[in-house]
Amino acid sequence: MTCYPRSQRLWAVVLLMAIAFSACNTSKPEAGGEKPAPAPAKPITIGYQSMINPWKVGIQTGTIAAATGREIEWRKFNSGAEVITAMASGDVQLAVAGSSSIATAMSRGVDVSLIWIVEAIRDNEALVARNGSGIETMADLKGKTIGVPFAATTHYHLLVALEQHGIATKDVKILNLQPDAVLAAWTQGSIDATFIWSPTLNKIMPNGKVLLTSGALADAGKPTFDGMLVADNFAESNQAFMQAFVAELARLDADYRDNKDQWTPEAEAVQAIAAVTGAEPDEIPSILGQYAFPDVPAQTSADWLGGGAAQALRETALFLKDQKKISTVLDDYGPFVNASFVQALAEPAAP
Repeated sequence: MTCYPRSQRLWAVVLLMAIAFSACNTSKPEAGGEKPAPAPAKPITIGYQSMINPWKVGIQTGTIAAATGREIEWRKFNSGAEVITAMASGDVQLAVAGSSSIATAMSRGVDVSLIWIVEAIRDNEALVARNGSGIETMADLKGKTIGVPFAATTHYHLLVALEQHGIATKDVKILNLQPDAVLAAWTQGSIDATFIWSPTLNKIMPNGKVLLTSGALADAGKPTFDGMLVADNFAESNQAFMQAFVAELARLDADYRDNKDQWTPEAEAVQAIAAVTGAEPDEIPSILGQYAFPDVPAQTSADWLGGGAAQALRETALFLKDQKKISTVLDDYGPFVNASFVQALAEPAAP
């Protein structure tokens, strides 16, 4: 047995005690003790497009993030088709898309739900023929080139318009162009017509003729709308966020409806929309007037989340299937409509 001097044995004891103390300090805290701070919540990604609407104010001013208490990453998309691809991949938790894209997503089994009618589409989307194209009537579209974002509400309404006027799709050339590309092609004269929304619509109008609007097609029984979608798994696990988010959408819309006269080009709200969309402030008030923004009672009514939206989505899907744009039409699109968050706003507060 080897014997060590007393001093060496003392140092060994001290070293062992230090190791033991260190081990105790790195172990998990006992119940009731100080706990580590929770990891910060991941940012929520929300997609938007260039349509002119009041909720853009909440993006620019930060009121949506403030109301929900969460960090938000805003991602801009050029079309509903891009939105649906991103949501299907899980990259985006909430986003705005047109009813045609929404019907396509639901028909293909993407796990999303419609929670808010962002706007009813009226005169802000139109089929316009370029001056000098030789197009004066719908019949003149035969043999012409039309630019439109595929899978968007304007694509759906273009196909409806052609069918209503007895024009086969093979008799026209339809190009898949996003709004910026539509404007460029229009300027270059490489397309003869387009079915597009504002603000691009406003930019091309000085050199074009309106053949029909989405409002006219809606009145003929083919309504379209832009809606807010949410990934189902996200909505289920983030109920408080969802409720606060929808409440802020409702507040922003109400501010516009109640104060339209104050939404002038110089107003802070209009300037905020211009900053997000790139639209000119002078044209924003008139574009807003081309839409209808349903209030909470209208949202939950039979016209919209109470049944009308689901019916419109099914009719859209039936038409898209006839056009071979999708392969499946569901019997009922109602299960894809989640009105619970809007309904909670309509319920009286508990005493």
